[in-house]
Amino acid sequence: MSYEIKINDRISNIEVLSREGNKFSILIDKRCYELDIVEVDKGVYSILHDCRSFNVELVEAKNSKSYHVNTLYETYEVEIIDAETKYLMNRRKDEGEDQNVISSPMPGKVVKILFKEGDLVKAGETVVIVSAMKMESEYKVKQDRKIKRILVKEGDTVNGDQPMVVIE
Repeated sequence: MSYEIKINDRISNIEVLSREGNKFSILIDKRCYELDIVEVDKGVYSILHDCRSFNVELVEAKNSKSYHVNTLYETYEVEIIDAETKYLMNRRKDEGEDQNVISSPMPGKVVKILFKEGDLVKAGETVVIVSAMKMESEYKVKQDRKIKRILVKEGDTVNGDQPMVVIE
């Protein structure tokens, strides 16, 4: 299982490699940690690493993917960035200039392509519709553009960040 987490203003990649009872093998930014983690009270964890003990309290913040993490001396704002969170973050980036590639921020299925190569597209027009997580998302251009290449077809399954349409 792999995640990105945002700790204050830093983003780290975390992957749980294995788990046997309380023993975890975790990869954090390509560095492996062997941990013994026990929940000692609701939201309070004891973590053993290299014969050192850490106590951590997780307090849910604004949603189930955001936490205030309290240690003895520090408090951290932590957000779990999973596929759904990445999708929502990318959908909020509607202001600014177009990029030259339209891609889906998460895996999905191409439902409809509304233009063909060479077509001129007006600002705000939908170019492609992708179904992901039981929602259909429309990907539009922000300014007048021309469709240079279409890299997918209707019915194709796309990976997250896979280019679908090249525009100029």
